Amino acid sequence: MAKRPKKKVLDKTRALRRTKNQPLDEMPVAGGGILDRRLVLKGGALFSAAAFTGSAAALAGEKKASSPSGAMMPPETPPWMKEPGAPFTNYGQPSPHENGVIRWISANQDVPGNGVAWTPLHNLGGTITPNGLHFERHHNGVPQIDPDAHRLMIHGLVDRPLIFTVEDLLRYPMVSKLCFLECGGNSNAGWNPEPLQARAGHLHGLVSCSEWTGVPLATLLDEAGVDRTQGKWILAEGADAVAVSASIPLDKAMDDVIVALYQNGERIRPGNGYPLRLILPGWEGILAVKWLRRIEVSNRPAMTRDETSKYTELQPDGSARQFTFVMEPKSVILAPSPGMNLPAAGLYEISGLAWSGNGRVRQVDVSADGGKSWTPAALSEPVLPHCFTRFRLPWKWDGGPNVLQSRTTDEMGMVQPTRKALVGERGLNGYFHYNAIVSWEVDEFGDVSHVYV
Repeated sequence: MAKRPKKKVLDKTRALRRTKNQPLDEMPVAGGGILDRRLVLKGGALFSAAAFTGSAAALAGEKKASSPSGAMMPPETPPWMKEPGAPFTNYGQPSPHENGVIRWISANQDVPGNGVAWTPLHNLGGTITPNGLHFERHHNGVPQIDPDAHRLMIHGLVDRPLIFTVEDLLRYPMVSKLCFLECGGNSNAGWNPEPLQARAGHLHGLVSCSEWTGVPLATLLDEAGVDRTQGKWILAEGADAVAVSASIPLDKAMDDVIVALYQNGERIRPGNGYPLRLILPGWEGILAVKWLRRIEVSNRPAMTRDETSKYTELQPDGSARQFTFVMEPKSVILAPSPGMNLPAAGLYEISGLAWSGNGRVRQVDVSADGGKSWTPAALSEPVLPHCFTRFRLPWKWDGGPNVLQSRTTDEMGMVQPTRKALVGERGLNGYFHYNAIVSWEVDEFGDVSHVYV
């Protein structure tokens, strides 16, 4: 098969020069054709000025030409305007035209209930993940729990061991927290010696962002009377078939942890912990125990399977990382991203998500030349602690090869590392807490792929 002819690649040194008659707004502010983020903040005026690939202008010209008077003609009346629409349904469903927006499931063939379902980040907009697309990680399937029979016990180093029914918990004053939830194993494809090729959500989609509503765990622990002189940790245990459990420092438990019963306004779905689960804003997902049934206050971590043989990593010097709770700053460009194609040179919006377990995202820098130059992206409001933050930046693609990257800095001053720096510090034996800068290459044909730089 004959190779497609390569398009002419513009010299990168000329890319930053203003060409004759070029509007000042269209002058690149960084290599690779990155434009000023203020163009996004202006409401996309540049994009609306016939700056896309020309499809809208072509359509307008076609309609104008078809009118004998030369005036713009309205589009033909579509069939769905000629008959009544569908009746009400008891529970809303997506349009059938969006049936490709689904989670990608990676499960153990021998034990189908063990595996993950990835959020299709590359198909979503905004920052809130729909309940039906929230990622899931199960160790032995989803238990079908009768809420009337479910109980939550608090015991150990407490004055008054307590047992709560779900109905009991629903009577307590509740709080709501918007926060991301991320599996410690998210993005672990980055440890692979060669970059894996998959959609952005299939590489980085073990993270989602929701509003969780429930009872502050501190309220229940105070009612039980925690022994604060000896009690330093809690063990949280779930009601699934393997009784997943995790140790959590008591200070965190008494801070911002909630026993959640609602997600995005509706009762939590079975795959995400129905009838109740823990939520620990900013901390790794294994601690947010689903189907919560027991909390034991103790003076030491329990050293369970999921914090010794798993979620612990061998380091180059022979030591092991354990209890790496906080999810450090991270970002990923979602448009354009692998599996997408840019049909022609011209203006595009680079868009993606950033987050950090340390709190708010302070800044996201974007590069279109593989990290040689960076410029700050516009952050879409609201920018909230422990939440997804959507970033956007206008980009004028010249039709040549480019490498797109994003880099998050959080409010604690922590900066998302390069892959080289992360691997240099932690080696390639890791599996968890990969948060290096992600690189997407756009080739001269507009195809996007995953690369290391």
